[in-house]
Amino acid sequence: MADLVVRHSGLGELLPAIASRLGAVADFQFLNFALYDPTSQTMKLHWWQSGLASLLPTEFEVDESPSGWVLTHQQELLFPKVDEDTRFARVLGPLRERGTRTYFVAPLTSGGKRLGAIGIASNKKEAYDEQDLRFLRRVAELVSVAIDNTMARSELETEKSRLQALVKVNRTLASSLEMQNLLPIISECVTQLVPHDFAGVTLYEPGQESMKAYVLSPAQQMSVIEPGREISTQEALSAAVLRERRPRTLTHEDLVSQGSKIASRILGAGIRTVRCVPLLTTAGPLGALNVGSRRDRAFTPQDEEILNQIAAQLAIALDNARAYREIQILKERLAEEKLYLEDEIRTELNFEEIVGESAQLRQALSKARTVAPSGSTVLILGETGTGKELIARAIHRMSKRRDASFIKVNCAAIPTGLLESELFGHEKGAFTGAVTKKIGRLELADGGTLFLDEIGDIPLELQPKLLRVLQDQEFERLGSNQTIRVNLRLIAATNRDLWQRVRENLFRSDLFYRLNVFPIHLPPLRERKGDIPMLVHYFVRKLARRMDKQIETIPNATMQALQRWHWPGNVRELENFIERSVILSEGGVLRAPLAELVPATQPHPPADTRLESAEREHILRVLRESGGVVSGPRGAAEKLGLKRTTLQSKMKKLNITHADYRP
Repeated sequence: MADLVVRHSGLGELLPAIASRLGAVADFQFLNFALYDPTSQTMKLHWWQSGLASLLPTEFEVDESPSGWVLTHQQELLFPKVDEDTRFARVLGPLRERGTRTYFVAPLTSGGKRLGAIGIASNKKEAYDEQDLRFLRRVAELVSVAIDNTMARSELETEKSRLQALVKVNRTLASSLEMQNLLPIISECVTQLVPHDFAGVTLYEPGQESMKAYVLSPAQQMSVIEPGREISTQEALSAAVLRERRPRTLTHEDLVSQGSKIASRILGAGIRTVRCVPLLTTAGPLGALNVGSRRDRAFTPQDEEILNQIAAQLAIALDNARAYREIQILKERLAEEKLYLEDEIRTELNFEEIVGESAQLRQALSKARTVAPSGSTVLILGETGTGKELIARAIHRMSKRRDASFIKVNCAAIPTGLLESELFGHEKGAFTGAVTKKIGRLELADGGTLFLDEIGDIPLELQPKLLRVLQDQEFERLGSNQTIRVNLRLIAATNRDLWQRVRENLFRSDLFYRLNVFPIHLPPLRERKGDIPMLVHYFVRKLARRMDKQIETIPNATMQALQRWHWPGNVRELENFIERSVILSEGGVLRAPLAELVPATQPHPPADTRLESAEREHILRVLRESGGVVSGPRGAAEKLGLKRTTLQSKMKKLNITHADYRP
C-alpha cells in the first residue's frame, strides 16, 4: 500500500487503485470513500460498485451519514449486524437491501487534517474480528496519507495553473487599451479560472448617477440584463459593494431581500449565488465584476481570491483604457483646434485693438468690461462691420475663461445642411460623405467661449438644439445617441432685428430670451464720426507697414471727405477703403479715391435715404454671395430671412436689377 502514496497524482487515479489493491488482501464486497467538502459542508461519496452507486446519493449532510459521524467524532464505527441496526437509515437501508450484514467505517485523518472516512462492507454477519479491525485501521492510516498527499499535489497543480493563468490574464489585459477588446478577454479569463453560470461587469458612466452593464457570460435560456443597458447605482447588485469598497458574496436570501428588478431577473435565471468584487483604482471605484452560479455556496475561498485578483487586474486595465480613450479624445480635440486656429489665422480681419474714444463706443466697452467676469450669455447687436467679433474677443480676454479656446462660428457663412454638423459634430457614417468622425465647435469650446456670429441666420430647425445647449449644456453628435456635456460661455452677435424675426415666426422666442441676457449695442460709424480720424491714422500705419510704404501725410480734404461719408459698411468698409488708398499711394501722401464716396462733397442724405442705401448694399452683397440665386435653400431670400416675394418687392423698390449683382 505504501507505494500508492507517491504513484498517483489525482484522486481519480488513486481511489480506484486503493480499492483494487484492498480487494486482494481484505474480505469485503464493496468499499467507499466519503470525503468532506468544506465549500458545501457535506460528505461526498466515491463508489465503484455500480449497483450501490445508483441507489445511494453521492452527497450527504454531515449529521445524517456514518462517515459524517466518524469525521466529526474521529472514532470508528462498526455495524456487526446491519440488518438489525436502525441508525442512519438513508445509508444502511440500501446496504441491507443489497445483502450487507457487516459495515465498518474508519476516519481518514492525516497530520490532524480531517479528510473524510473509509467504509468497508461484507455480506457476512459479524465478518470482522479484532485482528481484521487492526488491519483495516492500518489501511485507513495509509490511505489517509495517500489521499492527503494526492490532494496536496492536486492543490499545488491547481494553484500553479491558476497562477500561470493569472500571469496570462495580466499580460493579456495589459496589452489591450480598447474597451471593446477587453471584454472578451475578461470573459475568457473568468471562464477559465472559476466555474460559473453568469458573469458581467457594471461600470460607472462618467458624470452620471448610473452604470452601464456589460455581459461576459450570459445565463442559459434567459437574458439577465440587456448588454449596454444603463441602470441606476441604487438598482445595481453591487451598490453595497461599491459603497463599502470591499467584495461580497450574495446568497439566495440576499438576492430575495434586495427586491430590485435586476435581482429578480437574476433569480429568474436560476442564479443562487453572486460574487460581487469592486473594481478599485486610486481615483475611486470604476464599477464591479459580478459572477453568479446556480449553486448555493458556489465559490470556494480559492475561487473568491482568484476573482479578487482578476478584478484588481481588470480595474487597472479599464483605468488604462479609459485614460487612453480620454487622451485620444484630447488629441482629436487638439488636432481640430489646430486646424480651426490655422483657419482663423487665415481668415482673421487682423484687428489688433479697439480704436476710438467716442461716448457711444466707451459705453459699449464699459458694458463689455462689466459683463466679462460674470460668465453670462452676451448678445452683441449692431450693423455689419461695426466690430462685433472684436468686442466678443475682448469679453473673452477679460473673462475667467481667457486661457481656454475662443471658438467662432459664422452662422450665415455655412450652408444650412452643414451647419448642424459644424456645431454639434458627427460620427463616422452619420450621413453620406461622413467618412470620419468630426468634433463639433461646441465640443471644441468646452471650457472656453463659443461666439456665434450672425445668430439671426441660424435655421429654425436648429434653434431647439441650440436652446438645449444653453439650458442644459449638453447635446449629441449627429449619428450618435451618446450625450456630451460641455461647459461653455455663449456670445452671440447679429445685425438683424431678432425681435422682428420672432414676430415673423422666423426665430424662437424662448431662444431669443435665452440669448438676450445682456445685450450690447455697437453704434454704427456714422454715429461716432469723431473716431474716424483715429481709425484712419491707425489703418494707414498698419497697412503701409504691411505693404512696406512710408505714408506720413493725410490731406485735410481727404479727412473731411471721409468724415462726411455715412459708411454703410462701417469700420470694415473704412478699412477696405484705406487699403485701396494705400495701394494707390506712391509717395508719402495718402491718395484716396474720393470719387467712390458718392456724394462725398454734398450734405448727408436724410436718415431714411441712408437706411435705404445700407439696405440696398446689404441685399446686393447677399445676392452676390448667393451667386444671383434669389429663392431656394441657398438663395438670398433664405439667407436674409425673407420670403421670396418680399425680397423681390424690396429689390423693385430699391431699383436692384440683375446687372447690379451679376456674379
